[in-house]
Amino acid sequence: MQIQPLDLEVPAAGQLTKVNDYVYWLRMPLPFDLDHINLYLIKDNAGWAILDTGIGTSTTEKLWNEIFAQLDMPITRVIVTHMHPDHIGMAGYLVEKFKVPLHRSFGEYFVARSLVAGARGADNWQDIDYLQKCGMSQEYIEKASENKGGIGKVVKPIPLQFQRMVEGETLTLAGIAWQIMIGRGHSPEHACLYAPELNTLISGDHVLPDISPNIGTYSTEPEANPLLLYFKTLEQFFALPVGTHVLPSHKLPFTGLHKRVEELVNHHHEHLDNLITFCGEPKTVKDILPVLYKRELNPHNMFFAVAEALSHLNYLMYQNTLKRRENTSKQWVFSTR
Repeated sequence: MQIQPLDLEVPAAGQLTKVNDYVYWLRMPLPFDLDHINLYLIKDNAGWAILDTGIGTSTTEKLWNEIFAQLDMPITRVIVTHMHPDHIGMAGYLVEKFKVPLHRSFGEYFVARSLVAGARGADNWQDIDYLQKCGMSQEYIEKASENKGGIGKVVKPIPLQFQRMVEGETLTLAGIAWQIMIGRGHSPEHACLYAPELNTLISGDHVLPDISPNIGTYSTEPEANPLLLYFKTLEQFFALPVGTHVLPSHKLPFTGLHKRVEELVNHHHEHLDNLITFCGEPKTVKDILPVLYKRELNPHNMFFAVAEALSHLNYLMYQNTLKRRENTSKQWVFSTR
C-alpha cells in the first residue's frame, strides 16, 4: 500500500480538525525549520485527554486557551509520547491548570526531569570532550558550550508525579483500548498508541511521513547504538494492518504504514552504505556530515547532525564494519581498515 495523506483539513492555529469520533487533531507553531507540531485530543470517559503539548511559550499557552474555549467537556489527563521540548513543553502548565494526571513512560519522565534540571554544578568537560572527539572546531565548541539556559527555557516545570505507560499494556479512554507500543532510538522510551477498534496509530516522532526522525548519539551516552534500537522497534509496526491510519507529530496524517517503515529503514541503510564507501580512509564525525546532509547546517541543526552522524558510525562499528581509533589530535576516526 502506497503512502497517502488522510483526507483531512490541516487545522489552523487554535483550531481543531476531527479525525474520527474519538480523536481531534490540532497544531502548534515551532520556532525551527520544522515549524509545527501535531497534537491530539482523545475522547475520555468524562472529557478530553491531551496527547503531547507543544513547546513551553506564551504563544502556545494562548493557542491552548483558544482550544479550551471550544471544548464541550473538561480536560481529564495529559499524555506525553516522549521527552523532547515540543512534546513536553506545556505538560506542567496543563497538569497544573486542570489538576489532572500525567501519563508517560518511565524512561521519558526521568530523562526529561534530568535535562530540565540541568548540570546542577557538574563540570561540562565531557560535553567538550565529545565535541572534540567528533572533530568539531574550537570555535564551534566554545559557542556550543555557552550556558544559554538549556531546554528549561521552553519547558514548563515538570510535575512531580506521573502515571507510567508500560509496553504491552493498554490505556482505556472512553471505552477504547489504546495499546502502548514503545519505540527507541529517537528517544529512550517513546510511547506510541494504537487503537485497533479505530484502526488508528498515534506514532509521535517514531514514524513520520516525508522526513526521518533524528536518531542521535549524544554526549550523555557517546558509546550508545540508538540506530540499532530504532531498527528493532520499527519492526513491530509490520504487525499492524496495512490500512492503519497514522497520526504523526509532524507533517500530515497518512496511510501506508508498512511502506513508510520500509522507506525509513532503507533511508538509513543507504546512508550506512555510503559511509562504508566514504570511510575507506579514516574520517572524523565532522568529515562525514556532507555524506548525510546535502544542505548547509545552521548551529541548531548542527547539534542534531553531529549526533546522527555518530549514531551511524557507531552502528557500523558495532557491526564490525568500521573500526574506530583516535588520531594524533585525540579525535575519533572511523575506517574500514
